Amino acid sequence: MIEVLNLSKSYGPIDAVKDISFSLKKGEILGFLGPNGAGKSTTMNMLCGLLVPDKGKIKINDIDLLEYPKKAKRHIGYLPEIPPLYPEMTVIEYLLFCCELKKISKNKQDEVIRVMKLSGTYDVKNRLIKNLSKGYKQRLGIASALIGDPDVLIFDEPTVGLDPNQIREIRNMIKSLSKNHSIILSSHILPEVNALCDRIIIMNKGEISAIDTPKNLSLSLQNVSQLLVEIEGPKEDVLYTLSSIKGVLSVEIVETINDKLYTYKIEGKKDIDVRRPIFYALADAKMPILKMEVKNMSLEDVFLKITLNENNKGGHTFVDNM
Repeated sequence: MIEVLNLSKSYGPIDAVKDISFSLKKGEILGFLGPNGAGKSTTMNMLCGLLVPDKGKIKINDIDLLEYPKKAKRHIGYLPEIPPLYPEMTVIEYLLFCCELKKISKNKQDEVIRVMKLSGTYDVKNRLIKNLSKGYKQRLGIASALIGDPDVLIFDEPTVGLDPNQIREIRNMIKSLSKNHSIILSSHILPEVNALCDRIIIMNKGEISAIDTPKNLSLSLQNVSQLLVEIEGPKEDVLYTLSSIKGVLSVEIVETINDKLYTYKIEGKKDIDVRRPIFYALADAKMPILKMEVKNMSLEDVFLKITLNENNKGGHTFVDNM
């Protein structure tokens, strides 16, 4: 859907984006993360054709955006962080106006009804935009991006300022849209990115620091394996048994449930699976396991490890499973 090759953009002496390359696959939701000033907004504006790169190529459905901008832009729907709505218009008037802007001359009414139903704005079609809730305004912004049925949707902070119920509704809508569209999603809300995105790009200082699935990023950056295990038995005996297992690096009690039931955090060598040895050792000692959970790094842990390490050391990490 999108191919980006060696893309760069500078503002005077400041390199906002430095020679980045990535792709967006059909039906994929690709998350964009990065601290303020990382180059995310500049990259997204270049993808939408709002900024011209200093060098590099952008292809939308194999159409060169720089050589054929009008043709390429027909395949893009864009939702900026603050949708450019006209408060004195009704919902249906605004969407008909968007059809005019996108040069849709045939069956405009049908197209507007289609996007209102997809975005959940049909029931408020005759209301003035100024009287809509924040959630409905975001839905209307998504509806305008859907006009013309573009192959690629680019959403910049689509749930900013929404309450938890509205966030859940917009997330579900974006997930359903990925069945027929490829989506790029920029957000500061890490649980949102983790819940929605198939792959994640982490940008820092204008460069791509990592590209991969949330799970693979967590596994690649985690130096040890971690387990949370709920075990019944005398804690001194449990600690001794666990500590004697090959591959176990450390054991600590993280929760006391009662005087014979504790939750232990067990760290093991990354390349050794200690779950079976733990099971057999505790079974032999007649100390039952009531619960076992593999604890991976959260997306927040991954994000902080990559960006803070680079900011402190000037290093560069690149994980690429494109």
